[in-house]
Amino acid sequence: MGIDIGIRHLRAVVAVADAGGYTGAARELHVAQSSMSRTVLEVEQRLGVSLFERTTRRVVPTADGEQFLTIARRLLAEFDTAMNHFEGYLAGTRGSASIAALPSLAATMVPHVLAVFRAARPDVAVTVRDGLSQDVLDHVTRGSADMAITVAATVPPTLHARRIAVDRFVCVFPPVHRFADRDELTWTDLTGEDFVAFDPTSSIRAYVDRTLSRCGVRLGPVTQARNVGAVAGLTASGLGVSAVPGLVLPMMTFADVDSRPLVEPVVERDICLVHDPARPLSRTALALMELLANARSQRLGLPAGARWV
Repeated sequence: MGIDIGIRHLRAVVAVADAGGYTGAARELHVAQSSMSRTVLEVEQRLGVSLFERTTRRVVPTADGEQFLTIARRLLAEFDTAMNHFEGYLAGTRGSASIAALPSLAATMVPHVLAVFRAARPDVAVTVRDGLSQDVLDHVTRGSADMAITVAATVPPTLHARRIAVDRFVCVFPPVHRFADRDELTWTDLTGEDFVAFDPTSSIRAYVDRTLSRCGVRLGPVTQARNVGAVAGLTASGLGVSAVPGLVLPMMTFADVDSRPLVEPVVERDICLVHDPARPLSRTALALMELLANARSQRLGLPAGARWV
């Protein structure tokens, strides 16, 4: 069986070495001198060696004591660091948190929140996992993300979803398009237009298809793309107009596109904060969830066309 030495023993030996005697060490650790002497003696008995010898003026480590002190100081430093980290974890100021989000939300909504979160908790490590709607929910289900931000329509009943924002759809088009003279557009204005659509794996596609069908709109030739950048580039090149949520617009600024609000009807998608109620979250992750859930009261900015609720 190994040597039975605890943190209390290590602190006593280091305190005696640093103070040069038992009286100062006892005062430093707020214990009686007799208790300090017994603790060091207990260590020596368990080790089978003397750790200190007394000179005319002070207590100094023996050769064995010096070796033991090297180990004791290292172990105490590691222990104190770990406990400080755990204390921060309990307080929500250290540790880690992970969030999954749709690409458009990871690029536009999440950064504003994380900037505020990290300003108050600079030692917290945050991971953002972006992906399509099913990927985002899979992260939460598997536990590789503490929470997710996605659209409400995709959330299964096994997960808990809380509505935190809404995102209004707009029409995007090349600047030379005839729509540039309009202040706003109706969905029926899209009739006959060449159209750049997100492919069916995108959560945006379902909203657009449903609205076009409800309004009886028949489009011209349709070009499909999977990601926001591709839709922006194709639209800027004149391959068609498109309908996108307002939170997507900041990701299209590299392309030469213009936009107008879509009305009659006004279509908004609900943005939800999602987590698995069966999986306990750390205090750090709970603090991030609380900030997201109350982002409206924090007056955090959002791109035009979106708002906290």
